[in-house]
Amino acid sequence: MSGVWTIAGSLEPVPVLSRLDLVPEPVAAALKLLDGADRVAVAEIDPTLADTAEFCAHYGSPLEASANCVVVAGKRGDVVRYAACMVLATMRADVNGVIRKRLDARKASFAPMDEAVALTGMEYGGITPVGVPADWPILVSPEVAAAPELIVGSGIRGSKILIPGDVLMKLTGAEVLPELAR
Repeated sequence: MSGVWTIAGSLEPVPVLSRLDLVPEPVAAALKLLDGADRVAVAEIDPTLADTAEFCAHYGSPLEASANCVVVAGKRGDVVRYAACMVLATMRADVNGVIRKRLDARKASFAPMDEAVALTGMEYGGITPVGVPADWPILVSPEVAAAPELIVGSGIRGSKILIPGDVLMKLTGAEVLPELAR
């Protein structure tokens, strides 16, 4: 499968369904149900190099092919709504504008690390939209949705998932949000 991925750099991607040991349980459960999971790969990495810039520099993967997942908490009164937001690593999510409005919140911010980890069952720095709670929207920038190949977190810092944008859009709750990223 490594020959299929032009963005892999020095990674050695394998079909994700053959290495579910490289992802946490919520991610494995979601992948088993994902239409198109046969087009998804996973690659083991050094967990100390999981942060996007270091990862890309070390493994030779293009920064513009990496997408980051951020967990945003939107509040209105006592109600808190969460979303997983996907933007290219070269862009920034519009948390206080587009995302706040989509969540119908008065205030929106990145969820605190301990909260994001507890709610997703994933490691901070490896959070992925694959396997987030089913009632969360997965807000995807148009650039991510249209990408033929992406590298995203796997739910742990010790691996990365390689996935086409169209397969990412098959996740429950995924929706393209125009102007999500700048």
